[in-house]
Amino acid sequence: MPPDGKTDVVSDVLETLRFKTLLFGRFELGAPWAVRLPRKANASFYVVARGSLRLQVEGTAKPVFLSAGDVVLLPRAPAHVLDDGGRRTPAASDFVPSQMLRPPATRLGGTGPLTTLITGCFQFGADPSHPLLRAFPSIIRLSTQEGQGTPSLAASVQLITAETALPGPGSALVLGRLADVLLVHALRAQTALGGGGQAGWKALADPAVGNALALMHEQPGTPWTLEQLARSVGVSRSGFAARFHALVGETPLHYLANWRMIRAARWLRESTDSLDTIAERAGYESAPAFSKAFKRRWGVGPGAYRRAPADSEARASDVSASLGARFQ
Repeated sequence: MPPDGKTDVVSDVLETLRFKTLLFGRFELGAPWAVRLPRKANASFYVVARGSLRLQVEGTAKPVFLSAGDVVLLPRAPAHVLDDGGRRTPAASDFVPSQMLRPPATRLGGTGPLTTLITGCFQFGADPSHPLLRAFPSIIRLSTQEGQGTPSLAASVQLITAETALPGPGSALVLGRLADVLLVHALRAQTALGGGGQAGWKALADPAVGNALALMHEQPGTPWTLEQLARSVGVSRSGFAARFHALVGETPLHYLANWRMIRAARWLRESTDSLDTIAERAGYESAPAFSKAFKRRWGVGPGAYRRAPADSEARASDVSASLGARFQ
C-alpha cells in the first residue's frame, strides 16, 4: 500500500490480471533491414540495446525513431514495420522463436551498421479489457536518455541487455521479472501524464474518482451504492457519477461489478474457499446470486470455471506465431 494509505489501483489491476512475458528474443540486425509484423493478440515491446531504428505503426501518421536505451510498448499489438531508416530492403527471412534465447543472437539483414534489438510480448489473463488497459495509447516510448528516464529504467534495460547476451539457467524467469519492470514504468509514464492523459489514466489523477477507485479496490465486498461512494470522496452524487463515467468510460457500479467478477475468478482459481465465502467477498448476499452474475459475466458457472484448466494460453493460441514476421 502507498505511503498515503490508499490502495494502489495500478498494482492491484496488474496483480489480479496476472500478466506474463512471452517469447523473449535478441536479434542483431545489419543494415539494410526491414521487418513487417502483423497485428497480434498480445502487447509487444522492444528494447534497443545498440544502434537505432524506425518504427511505423499502422494507423499513425508519423514514424517513431528509437535509439540505444529506448523502450517501446505497443499495448494493442497493431501491425507495424521496423527498419533501419533507409529505403532499401533485404530478402525475406523469419524470426525463429526456437532460436530466441540461444546465444549467439540471431543475425539478420545485411552487412552494414548493426542494431541490437530485444523483443517480447505481454499476455494478460482474466480480462484484458479493463479500463486502464483500454486507455493505453497505441505507442508508449520510454527513454533512458531523456527526462522521463529513471535510474531503475536504465538499470532494467542494462540487465535485459546483459541477460539476453549471455543467457543461462533461470534466464527466462529473470527476463520475465525485468519485463514486468518495463511494463510498470510504462504504466507510471501514463499515470504521470495526469490531466494530459487519456480517459482511464486521468481517473487516477482525479482526487474524487481516484479515491473512489481506491475504495472499490480495497473493499470490493462492501455493498457500495452510488450515494455512499460520492459521500466517501466528498462530492455530490450527480457530479460524481458524471465525472466517473467521463474519466473511466463506464458507471461506478458497472466498474465495481466487473471488478468483483475479475477478483472472484482469481479467488476461484487460487483458493479452496467455499462458494459462499467467495460470494460474500465479492459483495453478494448469496451463492446463487453470485453464481448467476458470474455465469452472465464469464459464460460458465463458478464450479465449472474452478474445475477448468487454468490455461490462459488457450485464450491466446496465436502466441507461438506472434513473432513470425517476414523480413521484406
